[in-house]
Amino acid sequence: MSRGTGVGEMPLGFKRHLRSAVVPGEAAYLVSPRAVTAVRGRPAEVLAPLLDGSRTCAQIVAEAARELPQEQAVLALRRFIAAGLVRTVGESADEAAEAYWDLAGLDGGRAGEGAAGVRVLALGGVDAGAAEEACRRSGLRVVGEGEEAGLTLVLCADYLDPELAEVDARQRAAGRPWLLARPVGAEPWTGPVFRPGQGACWHCVATRLRGHRRSELPLQQALGTAAPLARAEASLDAGRAVGLHTAVLEAAKWLAGYRYEGQDGIHALDTLTLRGGLHPVVRRPQCPECGDGGLVAGRVRRPVELSAQPKRPEGEGNGHRALTSRQMLDKYGHLIDAVTGIVKDVRRDPRGPAFVHSYVSGHNLALAPETLGGLRAGLRALSGGKGLTAEQAKVSALCEAVERYSGSWHGDEPSLRASYRELGPVAVHPAEIQLHDERQYRDRERWNAAHSAFHHVPEKFDEDEPVDWTPVWSLTAGRQRLVPTSLLYFSAGGDGPRVPRADSNGNAAGGTLEDAILQGFLELVERDAVALWWYNRTRQPAVDLDAFGASEPWLGRLREDYRSIHREVWVLDLTADLGIPVMAALSRRTDKPAEDVLFGFGAHLDPGVALRRAMTEMGQLLPAVADARADGTGYALRDEEPYTWWTTETVARQPYLLPDRTQPARGPGGWAYTPRTDLKEDLDAVVELARGRGLEVLVLDQTRPDLGLPVAKVIVPGLRHFWARFGPGRLYDVPVALGRLERPTAFENLNPIPLFV
Repeated sequence: MSRGTGVGEMPLGFKRHLRSAVVPGEAAYLVSPRAVTAVRGRPAEVLAPLLDGSRTCAQIVAEAARELPQEQAVLALRRFIAAGLVRTVGESADEAAEAYWDLAGLDGGRAGEGAAGVRVLALGGVDAGAAEEACRRSGLRVVGEGEEAGLTLVLCADYLDPELAEVDARQRAAGRPWLLARPVGAEPWTGPVFRPGQGACWHCVATRLRGHRRSELPLQQALGTAAPLARAEASLDAGRAVGLHTAVLEAAKWLAGYRYEGQDGIHALDTLTLRGGLHPVVRRPQCPECGDGGLVAGRVRRPVELSAQPKRPEGEGNGHRALTSRQMLDKYGHLIDAVTGIVKDVRRDPRGPAFVHSYVSGHNLALAPETLGGLRAGLRALSGGKGLTAEQAKVSALCEAVERYSGSWHGDEPSLRASYRELGPVAVHPAEIQLHDERQYRDRERWNAAHSAFHHVPEKFDEDEPVDWTPVWSLTAGRQRLVPTSLLYFSAGGDGPRVPRADSNGNAAGGTLEDAILQGFLELVERDAVALWWYNRTRQPAVDLDAFGASEPWLGRLREDYRSIHREVWVLDLTADLGIPVMAALSRRTDKPAEDVLFGFGAHLDPGVALRRAMTEMGQLLPAVADARADGTGYALRDEEPYTWWTTETVARQPYLLPDRTQPARGPGGWAYTPRTDLKEDLDAVVELARGRGLEVLVLDQTRPDLGLPVAKVIVPGLRHFWARFGPGRLYDVPVALGRLERPTAFENLNPIPLFV
């Protein structure tokens, strides 16, 4: 009989995590800690009471034969065994543990037998003795130095403890797994299990964690230490016990052979709220410790090869992108995580009116705090996003944060150290990008003291001094050029007075590299057109919002929303010589003396999209002034430049903010727009457009292999930034060529108010 069932003559019973109950004529019910399963049929009702662990297979079949034909009894028993519901019964020292492993899908009677031991290593003052005792109480064998361990349990007070680098190196060299845990503090962490050669290493995790603790860097530098800042132990004994025993539980599961996806992540439990979460940990392919440290350099050195990229329709607010907002969130939403993500969170700005979809996504990495004073909040202290819908704004905020992260210096980017004169024509002179005037260099100390860091004027570039250069790809000439590394990556190249600094101009993310490059180019076009208008203070024609409203139904709703909070809205056409639609949306308060004038800018080949971008960007400023009162209080921030603008400047004092009514307003058909269905076609068209104006389009692929979200920095030497950079060139020449001015504006007559967005 035993051969027929495939089991020996040990007693049989249901697995330890199951209890049976029979309702005659209905079913045999199997009750587990997680579910109740009904097994219907007379054979199940007969066999269930017999599977209590006191009978052998032969005895069960013999007793069942009193009520069932033997063949039915054997068949029913085989089905119970095949379904994994039955076990052979032996003596058990811990029936609860056996039931636990049964519940996990393991053989509860054998899960702990002969398991390799665990070695406990405690760092940062964590009690190793308590951890070893907890392991023993859960049935784990604790091994000492010199003995082989199946798993090393490493307990620490901080996941960035420098000693963990040595632990990681030893474990990887030995090819042995180890489990990291922080059992102390108000939020104990457990995991991941690091498996050398499979998945992430500690350095992969540490890179992400440091990204969320960048505010500590200035203080660490001031204290002269690379170690994590000391923190007070804020916990109760019960919370510490939870943290310790959770770590031991994970160690026990690993050693028993239980595997699940969560072992690759960090489990965090907030002991104050009892909210817990799993934070995924991913391997960084470019990690110099466990991956290929040359991946980023290889990507940057390769030519940028473009391919066809069909546009995805998105309905209202379609931005002609490679992926819809929903597709972007589905593909890259995992990058938002409070512990292991690039972005800690993406949340709606609570200060703005309900109709404004303005989202923020963490610290603006383009503004790295280099001093303790740099930690203060400001207008652009946070990365942000905008859109006609919450989903669009969330994606926009995520992309801006990833764009800034990818554009930061990580240390694995390629560079060549040489002077400008040594490199010759392959090098792009930084003056062609920065475009400062000689008078700005001469007066830099006074200027820098009076203006924000956005408008910082460095010392004049020394053409004979060696600096680091990084290759970029010329879409115009199909060849490599070299640009100072410090102009391409945030926080690269040190902080000397001669070091040209990178800014976010031309940085963009997209669903594909072609998408990102096009968006970066359009941003350059937008800011160039804004600079031509703002610093020359030319009067520009209006955009006909009524005409656009016929095809853009969102526009009427948005204008009415602004009217409901006592604000007037209008839009200027800033389109310059490139012919790409560029618009400035403006709004002023009408119910108090200070007009709190806001503006937002947008550029796109499609004039409807340019309008949407300008209007939604203006909405990003609205939260800062939404609660402003007539007495000057209520502003969400007090940065000197924007606060002075909002509280003192009016359209009467700055008439260039108003439309020139002597020129006809431009409606949707006012631009030569050629609709296309492929992003590469748009990109080819704008590169040719730039070539026709004598402009070269340079591209740096800043996509990080561990993120996958395409990021590009686009540089077009000669196009103006909208910050105060007054060197010769387009700023003076184009307004005259377009007939806006009879003669170039004199340097001393340029708008003295720098643009502050």
